[in-house]
Amino acid sequence: MGAFELIITIFIFVGMSAVCSGLNLSLMSLDIGELERKVKVGHTQAARILPLRKNSHLTLASILLSNVAVISATSLVLEHRFNGLIAGIASTLLIVVFGEIIPQALFIKNSLEITAVFVPLLKGMIMLTYPIAKPLQLLLDKLFGHEDMKLHTRQDLGFIISDHLGHKDSDLDEDEVEIMRSVLTMSHKRVRDIMTPISNLYWLPQNTMIDADRIDELKAQNYSRVPVFNKELTESKGVLLLKDLIDIDFDEKARPVSKFVRPSAMVGSMTALDTLFRVFIGSHSHLLAVEKDDKIVGVVTIEDLIEEILGHEIEDEADGSRLKT
Repeated sequence: MGAFELIITIFIFVGMSAVCSGLNLSLMSLDIGELERKVKVGHTQAARILPLRKNSHLTLASILLSNVAVISATSLVLEHRFNGLIAGIASTLLIVVFGEIIPQALFIKNSLEITAVFVPLLKGMIMLTYPIAKPLQLLLDKLFGHEDMKLHTRQDLGFIISDHLGHKDSDLDEDEVEIMRSVLTMSHKRVRDIMTPISNLYWLPQNTMIDADRIDELKAQNYSRVPVFNKELTESKGVLLLKDLIDIDFDEKARPVSKFVRPSAMVGSMTALDTLFRVFIGSHSHLLAVEKDDKIVGVVTIEDLIEEILGHEIEDEADGSRLKT
């Protein structure tokens, strides 16, 4: 074999080793769950890679068998040209530098895109090594089972979302990041953290009579919703909506507040905010009484919950959950 043919042969063998080494690292670095999510949104490269990544033991065995074969061939070719020591040193340097370090650094940087390019080659390796790779796959499946999807913890998701802040390649703006981070902490926050305490609340006893003077008082308070409790503050009778009183004449006849009260549920002060969402949906009410040790200690509104998620106060008309000013 002439010098030119030797160089070409070594170049091909080292190149094949580089591809095998790079694919081994890049393919295994791709998370199955992330690939599945990309496939659902129509990512064509992820769709090409996913079957190979799911059947990781067969793919891994094929890559490694191909890589070992190429490395062995490189050593044999060099031994025919040089003595054993020089051939060993040359093959080691070529494989380590150009067949391992450089390709792995390159492939891991753009693992999805590069792996997708070499999918046909991967399938070819599987076909060529199938008689040996398939039994190895069955053995590995028996010993270690299939790879499970890796789920992120709430803290992990918070860090992942925070990484988008200020990143030029992120398609999330600052408000979206803040909202998602707030949602992730909702299970750790309690109703007591966002409620309006009873000491700062305008409310009506259940036996209140609505007359002209009371209407003037309600107008002066400028609340759109007013909770109604019993005097002992152990029961919530519901919520009075001022809009329900607009077309009623109270000048000649007073009416009990119970005639206008809309039902409203109660929620414990230690209820987590993510659970509070479901309570609001189930109660069909925007205002809930908050109880602790069988005593009403405040109220919480859907606006309070939304403000906690947004991280900003919503400036709207005053209502029964707002602090009196």
